[in-house]
Amino acid sequence: MRALQTEALQEDVLMLEKEDDGQLYAVFSLYVIENELVEITQLINRLNSTTLGYQRLTANTTKQLKDLRAEMQQLETYDTLQVVKRQQDNKQLKRELDQCRNRLYPITQPTPPQGNCPHGEFRNITGVRMHTEGEYPGSYMYGAWGRDPKPEAGKENWYWLVMLTSSNIYANYVRRYSSLSALIVGVSTPGNVEIHTSNPTTNTVQGPNAVLYGEALYYNCYNQDSVCRFNLTTKAVTTLQLPKDTRYNSKGNFCHLDECYPYTDLDLATDESGVWVIYTSKHDFGNLVLSKVEEGEPLTLGQTWRTSVYKQGVTNTFMACGVLYATRYVNKDVEEIFYKFDTTTEVERFDISVFINKMSPNIHSLNYSPVDQMLHAYCDSHMVSYKVLFS
Repeated sequence: MRALQTEALQEDVLMLEKEDDGQLYAVFSLYVIENELVEITQLINRLNSTTLGYQRLTANTTKQLKDLRAEMQQLETYDTLQVVKRQQDNKQLKRELDQCRNRLYPITQPTPPQGNCPHGEFRNITGVRMHTEGEYPGSYMYGAWGRDPKPEAGKENWYWLVMLTSSNIYANYVRRYSSLSALIVGVSTPGNVEIHTSNPTTNTVQGPNAVLYGEALYYNCYNQDSVCRFNLTTKAVTTLQLPKDTRYNSKGNFCHLDECYPYTDLDLATDESGVWVIYTSKHDFGNLVLSKVEEGEPLTLGQTWRTSVYKQGVTNTFMACGVLYATRYVNKDVEEIFYKFDTTTEVERFDISVFINKMSPNIHSLNYSPVDQMLHAYCDSHMVSYKVLFS
């Protein structure tokens, strides 16, 4: 715009130079030029004022941005060093208080109906409470151990152990210990209770996922898609045929990205309400299936639930208060309880995010004991236990 006015002024001056009106209009023309010069001067002044304003605005904005960035960095440092630290300290303190409360004030509850937990809602587990390799350190990589939730009188403090002594797949006896101390030092007063003298053979143990309940061992029968129940008193074996298309003989294993755990097709579990079996089938496209095992003669399969979690994406399962929990491998030091299925509400969740600190990379069996709310893990010949914390 300033260029146009300057150009117009030049044209007016040229026109004035050419005028020959006997000085009749010369004065008027000069007034016109003077007015144009005033307008140009005013325009230049406004332009300069605007430019200076923008410069000041830019400078102020830049300074404000720098100040804001410095404040944000200060707040971030404060949050990292103070707020987050305080949250972590509070969580740690709460966990320690929960552990102290559970250790000092154990409460013995009556056996509840399925899905009705007397302890409250599952919240977390502690760090390792007990760790031992028992009598045979490093000898038997696969196995299971724990307590009988329904023991005979006088055997309330006994523990049991099943080690896969043939090819890391098969076992033909269960070993008993009269106390936890006896298990740790490796003194088995009752010794072995044999299912059969041969290993393996019909109705002996196949795979690591066995449990003891009511003085009877429940496990995957050798070379069958069936649950076996071995009565430790009478030595009788009862079998329970699972539904057609149930995967067995290492075709429906627990797995993680690096490997699968062989012959983990059937996982037996105990909780406050009894015995459960977790498995999968071709009909269910490899997803976990959960069934209640009903006591009595003959052994029968009770209610069944189907889940949407893929079995080969799971490393282990356990039951607590009628709720199925599943774990997955995070790394060699950590396992995550990531999933649960409530048999009462039939609601499943994939966001549990409870972590298990491991003593060895692989957890080959995981059993919950409702007697003392402990979680017993068998990991590469290590026997490890954790306390389950409820709200």
